[in-house]
Amino acid sequence: MNEAKINIPPLSMYAITAKLFTHVERAVVSKYGKQGQDLIQQAVERFGYKDAEEIAQQATVDGENHTLFDYIPNRHQAENKYRDLTIYALMAKLFAQLSKAVVDEVGDDGKDTIREGVRTFGEERGRGIAQRARANGVSNTIENYLSNYDMGRSDLFTYTSDIKPEEIEQNFTACPFGQQWADDHMHEYGILYCEMIDPAVARGYNHKFEVEHDQYVLKEGNCHFRFKLKASDSHD
Repeated sequence: MNEAKINIPPLSMYAITAKLFTHVERAVVSKYGKQGQDLIQQAVERFGYKDAEEIAQQATVDGENHTLFDYIPNRHQAENKYRDLTIYALMAKLFAQLSKAVVDEVGDDGKDTIREGVRTFGEERGRGIAQRARANGVSNTIENYLSNYDMGRSDLFTYTSDIKPEEIEQNFTACPFGQQWADDHMHEYGILYCEMIDPAVARGYNHKFEVEHDQYVLKEGNCHFRFKLKASDSHD
């Protein structure tokens, strides 16, 4: 094992956005076939081809293998719709359009399909966080979760972390994803991400991780979490 800590940069938000798209797209197409492809195409067109293309290009530069380009025509005359928005806002808008296209067409079954895409996306990220910990010579215990996290914390997030033995309690009072969904009146679609993401990431990191998420920015105005993992529950 390496004695010195390796400085592993966080994933870019462009890579994370394209990764999320890919997992949701695969879940939808796996469930609905050609109909699912058509719904995804409609969602990307509604979001905007130019903005989607810029996300796809930067995600590729950042090393992410994704399916977003599959839904963007090689030649289009689209212009940017959201030039002044952050990548966090763009990720929220793209996810909301994907969810809306599917849920409005197939209802509650579509919600479950979107959740499944978020689940696999989160678990893949969690496995990556465990790899980051391993690269730095530590186990995937609760003490090493936040210090090896794969997403940088922008100042757009406002939160507190109370780290205790075998538990991390976090409370988010500002989240750019939730704020964008609220601003766009997309609560019904954004909440599908919120319900799944943190438990999925934690489970990918360590399958014995337990996460209680009892409050949501889109419902109560803040996100409250309790991450629980016994010290002995690591993959050595």
